[in-house]
Amino acid sequence: MSSLLAVSLATASILAVVLLIGRYKLNPFIVLLTVSLLLALCAGMPPQKAVASFEAGAGHVLGHIATVIALGTMLGKMLAESGGADQIALTITRIAGKGRISWAMMVIGLLIGLPVFFEVGFVLLIPLVFTLARRTSTPMLLLALPMGAALSVTHAMVPPHPATLLALSAYHADTGRTIFWGVIVGTPIAALAGPVYAKFITPRVHIEGTAGLAEQFSNKEIPASMPPFGITVLTILSPVILMLIGSIADLISAPGSTPNTVLHFIGNTDIALLLATIMSFYVLGLARGFSRETILRYTTECLGPTALIMLLVGAGGGFGRELVDSGVSKAITDLALGAHVPLLVLAWLLAVVVRVAAGSATVAMSTASGIVGPILLQSHGTSPELMVLVTGAGSVALGPMNDAGFWQIKEYLGLTVGQTIKTWSVIETLIAVLGLAFCLLLSIFIH
Repeated sequence: MSSLLAVSLATASILAVVLLIGRYKLNPFIVLLTVSLLLALCAGMPPQKAVASFEAGAGHVLGHIATVIALGTMLGKMLAESGGADQIALTITRIAGKGRISWAMMVIGLLIGLPVFFEVGFVLLIPLVFTLARRTSTPMLLLALPMGAALSVTHAMVPPHPATLLALSAYHADTGRTIFWGVIVGTPIAALAGPVYAKFITPRVHIEGTAGLAEQFSNKEIPASMPPFGITVLTILSPVILMLIGSIADLISAPGSTPNTVLHFIGNTDIALLLATIMSFYVLGLARGFSRETILRYTTECLGPTALIMLLVGAGGGFGRELVDSGVSKAITDLALGAHVPLLVLAWLLAVVVRVAAGSATVAMSTASGIVGPILLQSHGTSPELMVLVTGAGSVALGPMNDAGFWQIKEYLGLTVGQTIKTWSVIETLIAVLGLAFCLLLSIFIH
């Protein structure tokens, strides 16, 4: 497939999604499914393979994301109904002050995002965003966007995220120095793309109605009795702690031993969230006087609004898989490889291209580092640590519609496609561009 045809197909499919959903108000899932299949057929894929490719992409994404969304929603519902989310919201407001809540959410996002995937951190913190927004009469976007930006920065630039670890290996970078420079570079990027941009864009985005999940996570009145702050924070941090333990299991136990296997098991994303959710049933449910029947009702009714989110997240995964299997992604990547540019720019550019072509930031980072890694070994004068950071920055660029996170943000926050592009896609692009700029600036001083 020629690069011109690949770029044309990718561009046409993205424009079709925007127009059909945004202008003509067609069902987003039907649009994504139809456009994905048409893209594959126009690229020359056999009809049966096109269908199988979409199903495989949707299934792969939902195999992980559906469990995360379901468990995270149940945990959030228990936090809301018990008054735990109100307890955290009131404490944050008291410590940070109303004028600095968006900055507080950025800091929380940076801390929570260190050991967990973006999607996990998002479902853990979104109940807090809804509650804070209602209790302080603060626009929801002013809290959600800084939190999302911080989670995205840590996901892309700071180990121990899997894609970052792959890039560390490909570039032979030092883990400690990468974490250090990741924090130094990532913090100002999170500030500019988060609270600063959120303050600019929030007055320009009018959200009609209320996000479906906002009603699930926000009590109208502050409960007379709320769980203690410490136990509430422990509940929401417990999956983070378990995942962090899992990530260092090989450092504190012999690989292959029974303790090592147990630590890896409880540190698995799904298991950590499952254990935290079960814990919330007791400490935020039974211990607060809720009956088992009440807990069952809460955890069942909260899943209703997540159905469309899961469908769209899966469809985004199917769209991305069609781009890869049809050869469109490879043709666009080959086009970027033909550009003769400095290694930092090449790694960033490749990550951006794969991000647009495949949707996944993890795939973008691992692919780009796998291509540029051998080139770096044959050259001198470029810091491996900066190569990791710049590749991670490029891997989140544009926040495209074939990324499951785009639809997760859209549906959780009750945005239109156009509003999601103006908010989330711009934030992801700011992270990418600022990451490249800071890394190029630092490359003057470190090699």
